[in-house]
Amino acid sequence: MSHTYEYPRPALTVDCIVFGLDMQQELKVMLIQRDIPPFQGKWAIPGGFVRMDETLEEAALRELQEETGIHDVFLEQLYTFGNLDRDPRDRTVTVAYYALIDLCEQQIKAATDARDANWFPIDRIPPLAFDHNEILRIAIARLRGKIRYEPIGFELLPTQFTLSQLQKLYETVLARSLDKRNFRKKILNMDLLIDTGEIEQGVPHRAAKLYQFDEDKYLQLKQNGFNFEI
Repeated sequence: MSHTYEYPRPALTVDCIVFGLDMQQELKVMLIQRDIPPFQGKWAIPGGFVRMDETLEEAALRELQEETGIHDVFLEQLYTFGNLDRDPRDRTVTVAYYALIDLCEQQIKAATDARDANWFPIDRIPPLAFDHNEILRIAIARLRGKIRYEPIGFELLPTQFTLSQLQKLYETVLARSLDKRNFRKKILNMDLLIDTGEIEQGVPHRAAKLYQFDEDKYLQLKQNGFNFEI
């Protein structure tokens, strides 16, 4: 027998901020164009209402795949947003998640209540529905903070990458230049990169070595108090 609550309850939604790097290593975020009211025709962060038979993360992964086609990504909870007027339909609380992916590996396809889905550079974001501009601002700040003390940036890169690609990634996310010699010395001294023995192919410049991130070694070192810091 189900229980009837004496007091009204707010609706619960999830929102998914997905960051990716394009071929030019420009940091972008996935947005959908809403096809239903409210804010019909406006761009927004992918998301939707949580069903009674699913967890928050299950709801986030489902909504992301339904609205954009993005799947098999690691999501991390960002923050909970509950301003009284954030949704004109009802009293709504949303739990936001963020993810980092190599956008070249994901095929985008808008569906369900999304008219369109596309990648936008983080410095050229259109006005968003609801309070999504504020949610995105907090997600960018979290990314810029966390990428300096945890190796989450590797999620944005292909499996094999050059040191120049890695440095460009950090410069893009942090929005500042890094000294090439110091960066390479620091990252190589961590001994977390695997030299694949391969080099770039089909490039107009001198081919560079390709590396992989040694996640297993990082997890072992982390248990012993290893401090990753860029």
